[in-house]
Amino acid sequence: MNTTRTTRTTPVTRAMPFMRTPREAWRRIAILAVLLAISLVIATGLGPVAVAPTMTVRVVLAHLFGTAAAPAMQDNIVWLIRLPRVLLASVVGGSLALAGTTLQAATGNRLADPHLLGVSSGASVGAVAATLWIGAAFGPLTLPMLAFAGALAATSLVVMLGAGRDGLDSQRLLLSGIAVSFVMMACANLLLYLGDQRAATSVLFWMLGGLGLARWDMLGIPACFASGGLLLLIARRRELNALMSGDIVATTLGVDVARARRELFAVSSLMTAAMVATSGAIGFIGLVAPHVCRRLVGADHARLLPASALFGSVLLIWADVAARTLVAPDELPIGVLTALLGGVFFVGLVRYRR
Repeated sequence: MNTTRTTRTTPVTRAMPFMRTPREAWRRIAILAVLLAISLVIATGLGPVAVAPTMTVRVVLAHLFGTAAAPAMQDNIVWLIRLPRVLLASVVGGSLALAGTTLQAATGNRLADPHLLGVSSGASVGAVAATLWIGAAFGPLTLPMLAFAGALAATSLVVMLGAGRDGLDSQRLLLSGIAVSFVMMACANLLLYLGDQRAATSVLFWMLGGLGLARWDMLGIPACFASGGLLLLIARRRELNALMSGDIVATTLGVDVARARRELFAVSSLMTAAMVATSGAIGFIGLVAPHVCRRLVGADHARLLPASALFGSVLLIWADVAARTLVAPDELPIGVLTALLGGVFFVGLVRYRR
């Protein structure tokens, strides 16, 4: 027997001893939903000018239902500046968590993540090329189209390099993803170096991840990708469970493994590309959220997917709060903070798994 394939044929129930009853799992998902709502209100009020949670709620109610208006300064701060940013953080964090959960199931590797497998780096190459070299050749869809093309190209290259005689090998796939990620980032840096240096500074900050450009008119496209991806992945939850149990089990259950894996990779790439085109490259949310949520709600993707989306949203909201308050009035790139968090989590996870 090929010992490198052991992790691909291990049943979910054996790999994940922290199984939860459905009632307990849904109760924890409800708690995560409440925590997200509280985080949205509190995070919107945090900043150089503090806004009380009651005032935040008052501003939102005034705009949605025409209730008593709030003072103009608080209204502008909450409605025009902070609330779009917090909502964008929620959408991006949830989408990256969903993409990470899907990639971990599709590859059978618990260390899979859009950033580690080169998906985010590939999307960054496409986005940098669109920003500095191509421009709006295809209209407003140029940036997301090229970001998706780069993400899909990186994913295809990782899968090709990670495939062995017996299918995808988890260790080989991870090493291939890291190598492709380095290559893609080198290409992105080369495009930055050769491009317009005046525009390269702003693009560099964008490559490190940031939500400072959030506006109401930017929320529609990523929100559609996030909600559509969540619904599509929940509809494929049985296939995700089967793939997580290994190729042999999935085939026995009637799953077309190759086709399902291609489709899931395409969905993950599309979601990641849409988020990278909006907020830049933000790593490790897709690694941390699924691992935490498996302990909270178990390994069944019917509950793991919504739980990961909620937890990823909360995680990125507070990472963004830290990015804009730790060195105020300056702002840290949010990708730096998530990379620091994810790097520590990755090291701890590797030691624990050993």
